[in-house]
Amino acid sequence: MYFIVRVTSSQERITADILENKVQKSSTGIYSIVLIEGMRGYLIVEAENELECRELVMNEPHVKGILPAPLSAEELDKALSARKHVQEIGVNDVVEFLAGPFKGYKAKVIKVDSAKEDMTVELMDVAVPIPVTTKSNMARVIEKAEAV
Repeated sequence: MYFIVRVTSSQERITADILENKVQKSSTGIYSIVLIEGMRGYLIVEAENELECRELVMNEPHVKGILPAPLSAEELDKALSARKHVQEIGVNDVVEFLAGPFKGYKAKVIKVDSAKEDMTVELMDVAVPIPVTTKSNMARVIEKAEAV
């Protein structure tokens, strides 16, 4: 059975490591601990039963609790396959901001940092173009740069 464990946001990896060490030191009915990127504040624990899962997470730092209903195998597969579609943003593309302080503005991409998912842009239709660095997921491509 799969159980969703609520943890402190941005402490998922640390909590998973703590729980993994606890499982390795004792013989429990825990089969796996799953950390899904992009699923902030939650871990998925595969356990023999709910009692085993509760014993694992009891009194552990950053653990806030277990959601009452277990996940089915189909729901877990759906969560694992629901990878966020990352749009390809390239240099000289024109993007439109969907959120944040520049919502509705258009900008030309100057630089893209794929590792950090950041981009540096110059806002269009402003008196003084100033380079701004922001997250790539805050904008969508409205015009691709022409291939040379």
